[in-house]
Amino acid sequence: MTATMTTTTRAMLGAYPASINMDRSKLAAAIDMLISCSQACTACADACLSEDQVQMLTKCIRSDLDCADICDTTARVLSRHTGYDANISRSLLEACITACKACGDECEQHAGMHEHCRICAEACRACERACRDLLATMS
Repeated sequence: MTATMTTTTRAMLGAYPASINMDRSKLAAAIDMLISCSQACTACADACLSEDQVQMLTKCIRSDLDCADICDTTARVLSRHTGYDANISRSLLEACITACKACGDECEQHAGMHEHCRICAEACRACERACRDLLATMS
């Protein structure tokens, strides 16, 4: 995660004119981790497609792409607060936690042979923690 991304996310949340009924720091951390995880999963899926034994990685590719899409959507929804619906945000965070755990577990199985899977598994674990942290603060 780059300082620019964190600064931009925090700056945008800080510039929001109305109150936000979430911890802005945890919200910013979750959004940043969601974006980072989405990128890692997308890159891992592409790297898997470049491996010699790609057929052995089909479940990994599918997990990567599912996780990337869920993380991307969750980050976008969490970035919007006008007409905020806590039930939708909670459901998306729970789905993201599930997707990150599944993808992290799958990538860990290949981490010894593929560095991109190791990196992706770490990103998934970090994102899962950030989503759990934010979910725990939601009322």
